[in-house]
Amino acid sequence: ACRAERDGDQFRLRGSKIFITWGDHELSGNVIHTVLARIDGAPEGVRGISMFLVPKFLLDENGEPGERNDVYATALEHKLGIHGSPTAVMNFGDNEGAVGYLIGEENKGLFAMFTMMNHARMEVGLQGVAISERAYQLARSYANERVQGRVPGQDGRAPIIHHGDVRRMLMLMRCQVEAMRALAYSAAGKDDTEHNTTDTEVATAAGKRLSLLTPVVKGWCTETSEQVTSLGIQIHGGMGFVEETGAAQYYRDARILTIYEGTSGIQAGDFAGRKILADEGRELGLLISELRELCDSMQGDEQLGAIASAVRGGLDQLENGMNWLIENATANPATMGSAGFNLLMLAGTVLGGAYLAKAASIAVSDTSSAGESFGKAKRATAAFYCAHVLPRAHGFLAAMTSDADLTMAISADSF
Repeated sequence: ACRAERDGDQFRLRGSKIFITWGDHELSGNVIHTVLARIDGAPEGVRGISMFLVPKFLLDENGEPGERNDVYATALEHKLGIHGSPTAVMNFGDNEGAVGYLIGEENKGLFAMFTMMNHARMEVGLQGVAISERAYQLARSYANERVQGRVPGQDGRAPIIHHGDVRRMLMLMRCQVEAMRALAYSAAGKDDTEHNTTDTEVATAAGKRLSLLTPVVKGWCTETSEQVTSLGIQIHGGMGFVEETGAAQYYRDARILTIYEGTSGIQAGDFAGRKILADEGRELGLLISELRELCDSMQGDEQLGAIASAVRGGLDQLENGMNWLIENATANPATMGSAGFNLLMLAGTVLGGAYLAKAASIAVSDTSSAGESFGKAKRATAAFYCAHVLPRAHGFLAAMTSDADLTMAISADSF
C-alpha cells in the first residue's frame, strides 16, 4: 500500500508495491510508474484512491532526465514461469519521499486504472491465444517428426501424428486455438469500431459488445490456454516434461494468465454481475439472437448445417444459463460464487464455437483451389470442436445451476 503527502503542486509517495513488471531497467532513459496511493485524509476504501505518475528520474529544466527520484527496485520475485519478464518489488519514499504527480482527479484513481485494466484484460486474453498457438506449432512439428509404433495400413513404424490419440490431442489444440482467436479478434474488432467510427449509435453498440466479451476473452481464453499448453506437453510424452523441447515453458508461462489483471473468478463476477444482471441480459440476449441467425444462414450446406445445429444447441444452453442466473442470483449469497465461473466457461465454450462456425461458413465460400483446401480444413476443425469441445457446455450448465449450498456445505474450519 502507498500513501501520498501534499508537497506544493506535487506529492510525496511512501510505501511499496509488488509484482511490478520491469519495475526498473536500463533499456530506456527513464522509467515511469503509474501508482495508486491514498492521499492523507482521503476517504477509506476504493473511493479514496488516487493515481500518480512517479518517474525514476525527475526532469531538469530542459525536460531531460535529471535528479534520481526516491523509488527503487529492492528485490525480484522468483516465479514459476515468464522468467524473461522480471517482476520487481518497488519501494517508494524510503528516504525523502518519491515525487509523484496527480493523474486525473483526486480519489478517482481506481476509475482511471480500470481504463487501462480493460485494455490489459483483452491483451492478456490474446496472450492466451498466442502462447497456445506456439504450443500447438511445437507439438505439431514434434508429432510429424517423432517416429514410434505402427499404424494399421502402413508399413513400418510411423510418425506419431498418424496415431488416433495423438491426432485427437492435436485437433483439441487446433480447434480451441482457432475458437479462441475468432472470439478475441471479434471483440478486438468492436474496439476498433468503437474508437474509429463517426456514427455515435454504431460506436455505442460496439462498446456494449466489447464490454460484454472482454471478461470472456480474458477468462475463457486464459483458462483454455492452460489446457492447450498441457496437451502440448502430453504429445511430447516424456520429452515434454524436460526442458530440452521447450514445451514445458509454454505450460509454465500460461499459468499466470488466469491470475493477473483479475483472476478468472473476478472475470466471472464481472460477466455475471455487471454484464448480465446489471443489463438484465439484454446485450448477451442480442448476441445470442445474432448467432442464431448465423446458424439459420448455414443450413443450406449439409456439413455446415450439422455444425450450425450443434452451435444452436449450445446457444440454447447459454440462454438457459443466463436466464437461470437472472432468476436465482439473489436466492443464496453463495450463488454468484458457485455459478459464476461455470457460466463464464459456458459462455466461452459456446461463443468460441459459434465464432469458429462463422469462420468456417465464410471460408467455404472461397471456391479457388487454395480456398477450397482452406475451407475444408476450417469446416473439419469446426466440426471436431462441435463434437469434442462443445458438449462441455452441458456440464458447465449443470454445474452452474446446482444448489449453491453444496459449495459451502463444509465449514471453513474443516478444511
